[in-house]
Parts: sequence; structure tokens; C-alpha cells
Amino acid sequence: MSDRTTKLLLIEPDPIFRMGFSRLINESYPDIQIVAEAETGATARKILADFARENATAFSSGLPSDTAVNLVVLELQLGLELCQQLKSHYPDLPILILSSLQEPALLASAKAVGIEGYCPKGTSILEVVAAIRQVALGKNYWIEAESLQNPLAAPSILALVRNHLRWTGLQQIDTTLAAVNARLQVPGLPLLDRAFLAGQRRELLASRWLVTHLLPLPEGKSRTGTEDTSRLRNGVENVTQLSQTQTREEVELSSQINVSSGALVRLDASLSRQVGVYEILEIVAAKLESSLQNLTTVTLETDILREGKKRELFKIILQKVVEVLEDLRFAQIQPHQLGEMQYLILRDLWQGTTVDFFGRYAVLQVENRNLEIVNLLLQDVETVQIEILNKIPLVSELFSYLLFQTPLVIDNFPYKVDTPEAKARAEIILHNLLIHVANAVAQPLLNRLADVEVIKQYFYDSRLISTREIERFRNNLSWKYRWQKYYVEPKAIFESRYELFLFIDRGIVKTSVYAPRGQELQQLSGIPQLVTLALELRDAIAPRFRAVIAFLGSGVVYVLTQVIGRAIGLVGRGILQGIGSSASAGRKKKF
Repeated sequence: MSDRTTKLLLIEPDPIFRMGFSRLINESYPDIQIVAEAETGATARKILADFARENATAFSSGLPSDTAVNLVVLELQLGLELCQQLKSHYPDLPILILSSLQEPALLASAKAVGIEGYCPKGTSILEVVAAIRQVALGKNYWIEAESLQNPLAAPSILALVRNHLRWTGLQQIDTTLAAVNARLQVPGLPLLDRAFLAGQRRELLASRWLVTHLLPLPEGKSRTGTEDTSRLRNGVENVTQLSQTQTREEVELSSQINVSSGALVRLDASLSRQVGVYEILEIVAAKLESSLQNLTTVTLETDILREGKKRELFKIILQKVVEVLEDLRFAQIQPHQLGEMQYLILRDLWQGTTVDFFGRYAVLQVENRNLEIVNLLLQDVETVQIEILNKIPLVSELFSYLLFQTPLVIDNFPYKVDTPEAKARAEIILHNLLIHVANAVAQPLLNRLADVEVIKQYFYDSRLISTREIERFRNNLSWKYRWQKYYVEPKAIFESRYELFLFIDRGIVKTSVYAPRGQELQQLSGIPQLVTLALELRDAIAPRFRAVIAFLGSGVVYVLTQVIGRAIGLVGRGILQGIGSSASAGRKKKF
């Protein structure tokens, strides 16, 4: 161990890893001190610039500086460009890469830039510390990926961090849960207090379940360190797929979630680590528990469904979205391929949702015939694709964001995946996707089985079960399709925007977002093109026409007030004066 303290700047986008790594290093290795942490490259550059400024001030004053950084540890996922910038501005500052990336070409480029060391995430903490000490002394330290296969190696950093956070989190939750359970056993507890404590208990059980699933024990290890059953890793696990070592509370909570939500799923470890993916899906799932009333002036196909069936449909679609994400990830689809595959992705999403919502083997008896509902509805695939699915915007951008953490472009500016703006935009796009796919599922039902009594009793809103109301609803939809095709969509293209539907607490509302649509504008023809020309003509003429009207109006006002008004005033004043003079003369004669 060197006598010199290594002062380290940690550049890591994952807050959980950053917190655990910092605590582990600062508490266990006194010769290594993490003096600063950064989540992004921009933050890291600012920190180094501030340190350099403080050091220069201290040097000019002849005072020693305690803020010098003599090593940078960074995650290569932030980009090779960051390494180049740091080496360019601070050539004498050694850098150690601690990253999950193991691509040989990328690592070779980093070495060519001048990076002194590399350790893959998964390396034992002892070896990472050795690398820190070596690189801080100006030596090179590169670990090959093959060295990670040693089964006798010390626990990795990720394992130590995960186990520490898991243990402390479960300890706090269990302590609070025991206190709540004790209060629930108090006899004579008021009903309101009991309801509040029961809700708090459910929240604690949910938190415990999330901790055990988001921070699982290593594969093949039980809570006591003995052999355990291997967990199913088929991409997406349903909440009812539990390991043999789960507690009774976890089993109870999982069954409650399965009954209440039906569509709540969790991602496997590799996908759930993507920035914001799990958070966005959980937020959207929570939104589905609120009101689903259509608050817009646009008729939606799902308006025919009762509230419970709408909620069930949206949850199934959300689950299918997760399955599609997993399928794409396992198929190793590249970001540039998503745009080409959007047609197939949306079709598979619609077909899978239709099968699960209506039941693969559901049969309906109509006029002494047995109709297989799913097969009948899936025959409308081309109509649904043209009328609804092909018009859902920003789908490939959303999937690229969720799968590959690509930035989302908002108002012509790219926002990184971990920014609030990108997360909010991704959530809105996902809302819109769920609503449009749900409309696509309901449309064939209205086209083929709209007035069947069994369908009306099981699916429809009680206010829309009469034949007259159903036909009125279908006529409104037909008008909507024409209005959207010939006016609303051309207008949105001309105004460079998309209209998106989203969930709020009170129901479904509509918003619009900017998006360049010049290529679509050039492809317009017929009535939609005439609409855009009419809008352009109106924009050109309306200001001048309003100016002319305003000028004429000012002239009319001037004539009425200054000419006619004054003339009327003079005449009226003369009449009043004449009446006054007559009255005055009459009084004089009387006296």
C-alpha cells in the first residue's frame, strides 16, 4: 500500500452503483478517497475545472492544495469522446475505466487515446483496488475479460453493493412492517386507523417485493449461501414466478398483484438496468389505475367498452410491450432496424393483445353457428394496419430509447435518457401507443360483432348497449376517420406536429408535440393537399384582410363619432337651447 492518498473522481451514470462503490471504498480502503462524483461528462469537466482553478489560486498564494484529483475512474458507456476530452485537457491525469463494456475494438481505441487502465464490472473488489493503486502511480493495468471466469475470485463490486443495499433495505422495511403489524393487533382500533395501517402494510410489502426482485441474490445462491433453485430467465417473468426461498409475505403480495393488476410484469435483470425503463413502465402501470374516461372531443373506439374492460385491455397491451422489448433485445436488433420493423412490431403487438384480451379459444354462437372470435377479428388486420397502426407516431424512437438508451429529440434538441425531459416524453409516447393499440383492438369488434347481445353484455358500457346508440357511435367513428384523414392529419403535418393522447388522473386527454414532417408534406395529394394550400392561403390573406377591415372599421368609427356624432350633438344642443329660451321667456311674461 502506498503512503500517498489517492484522490479519486468517480464518473458513473448509475446512482446505485456510484453510492455503493463510494461507500465501499471510503469505508474499507483509507489510502483511497473519493473526493467527487459525477453522473455525466459535463459535470465531470466542471468539477475538474473548479479543482484546477482552486489549485492555481492556492499555488499562486504559496498554500498547499487539498483538492487535487490524481485519478479518474469512469464508465465507458459515457463515450470515448469523454476520454479524449479529459486526456486532451489533463494529459497528466491518469484514467481507469471501470465499465460493463467489453468490446475489443472500443477498448483498443481507449488504449490508443492514452487511457492507463481498464477493469470490467464484475472484477473482484481486491483487483479493482489494486488497479486503482497501480494506475494512480502512473502505471498501466488492463484486465482481460477471460480473467473473470475464475470461480474462486473474491466477490465482485456489483455483488457487494447489491447485497449491502438489499440487506439494509430489507432490514428497514421489516422493522417498520413489524411495528405496523403490532399496531394492527391492537383491539378496538378505529376503522379509519385500521384502513390507514392496512394501506401502509401493503406499501411496505410492495417495497419488500421490489427490493428482493430489483436487487436479487446471485444466481445459484440462497439467503444462507447454500444451493438454491435456478430462477427462470425467459426474458420477462410474471410476478407469480417465485423462487422457493421467498417469504410468505412475498407470496401473498405476488398473488395480490396478479389478481389486482393482471398485467404487472417485471423485466429481466439485463433490461431492467436500462436507465428509466422500469421507472417509466411502473409509472404508466400506475396511471392505468386512475380514471380512463375520454375527456377529449374525439371519439375513441375504446369508448364503447366499460371501465373495467378498458383497464384490462390497457394492462394487457403494456405487458405485450414489455414482451416485445424482450424479443427485440434477444434478437439483437440494431437501432437503425427499428424504423424498418415498426410495421411488424405494431402488427404483432395488436395480434398478441387481441388473442389475450378475447381469449384464444373463445367461441361465440350466432344464428346456430359457432364463431371463433379471435380468428374472426384478426381478419381485419389490413384495415386496422392502414387506419390505425400505421398512423401511430414515434414508435421506433420510443423503442430505441427503451432498448438502446438513445436520446429523444424534443423540439429539435436531443435529450439524454436520464433527463426528466426525455423520461416525460417517453412516457407520453407510450401512453399514446397504448391508447391507439387499444383502439385497434376494439375496431374489428365494432365492425363485425357490434350488435351481438353477448358481446354487449360482457364488453360494452351500459350507456351504449341499445342498437340506436351503437349505430350512432359507429357513425361518429366513421365521421372521425374522414375528418382525421382529410383535415386533422393534413393540418398537423402542415403545422409540423403530432397529436398524442395521454393518461392523467381524471382520464384521457390530448396534447400536441413538435416534429419535423416535411417529407410527409411533400407526399400529400388530393384533398389533404388542398387543405394545406387553403391553410397557407388563409395565412397569407387573413392578416391583410384583417388590416383592411380594421382600417375600414376605424374610418366608420371616425365618421360616426367625429362627423355624424358631432352634428347630432350640435343639433341636440340647439334644440335644448331653444327649449330653454322658450321656458325662460314664458316665466318672464308670467311675472
